[in-house]
Amino acid sequence: MTQSRVIRAAAAQLAPDLENGDGTLRKVLDWMDEAAGKGVELLVFPETFLPYYPYFSFVYPPVKCGAEHLRLYDNAVTVPGPVCEALAERAAALGMVVVVGVNERDHGSLYNTQLVFDGDGTLSLKRRKITPTYHERMIWGQGDASGLKVVPTRVGRVGALACWEHYNPLARYALMTQHEEIHCSQFPGSLVGPIFGDQIEATIRHHALESGCFVVNATGWLTEAQIASITDDESLHKALRHGCNTAIISPEGVHLADPITEGEGLVIADLDMRLITKRKRMMDSVGHYSRPELLSLLINDEPGRHCLPQSQYQSHTQTQNQTQNQSHNQTEKPGHSPTAEDAAYDRL
Repeated sequence: MTQSRVIRAAAAQLAPDLENGDGTLRKVLDWMDEAAGKGVELLVFPETFLPYYPYFSFVYPPVKCGAEHLRLYDNAVTVPGPVCEALAERAAALGMVVVVGVNERDHGSLYNTQLVFDGDGTLSLKRRKITPTYHERMIWGQGDASGLKVVPTRVGRVGALACWEHYNPLARYALMTQHEEIHCSQFPGSLVGPIFGDQIEATIRHHALESGCFVVNATGWLTEAQIASITDDESLHKALRHGCNTAIISPEGVHLADPITEGEGLVIADLDMRLITKRKRMMDSVGHYSRPELLSLLINDEPGRHCLPQSQYQSHTQTQNQTQNQSHNQTEKPGHSPTAEDAAYDRL
């Protein structure tokens, strides 16, 4: 019989320090300590919480974003770097798995990045949001699929996606095929209005049901004073209110604790891993309930490269051609006979 394993998890709904990135880091470390005092083994923070989510880009026209964008560069996180060192040191001291969203600076570009630190302080996963959403495209570059991974940690197999990446079913399926046990999702919160919180709820509950995993979701929060500091146009303030839903969902799609939709706080719940088997016994979307001979996912998980040495060019192009041929063959219709055009394609 499978031995019962119970993990205490928490999701934090917090307001960042919009004036000082160091202030947000201190807040993260303090809340890690507070959560540890409550027996938490896994703690998830909101999307790009360090130093803060670029709320300004949602209410400013592009021509007015320059100064704030540059300030975000100045406060952004390098990986590796001193912020990562501080997080890793505290995670190791507490024996806690920590998932935090950061604005990552990689030379001249910023990325929406999710970091997973294991309980010994190891950086187990660094992944970048593959498609920034709408206004975010002015701020961040695009990630690649090399980060669409589920990693083993002290609390189990952990995967992560940010915000509207959850509306990309293939991105979610890429994690599902790796049998994630705990899905860590992050949203900015304090955007659009209450409907955003309702949409978050539908999204995370659906993923829990479809994947047969736990979902630990963290959203950010803005105070009224912070909203006023972002824009003095009161007609835009409603665009920065509400839209929060920090929650923990079981594999059966139910809340394991009361969610937080207003203010700061921790949602804490005990995750009984037997619930994964209970759900997947009935519906395992990447096992007995799947039909891979009919429907499957092709993914290019190679890191994007801007420069390829000539010595590596031949093996790289061979891999690309094999991938193209596999994709072509998989889309061939039943009863289709190869043609001269097909043969020419295969020689590419």
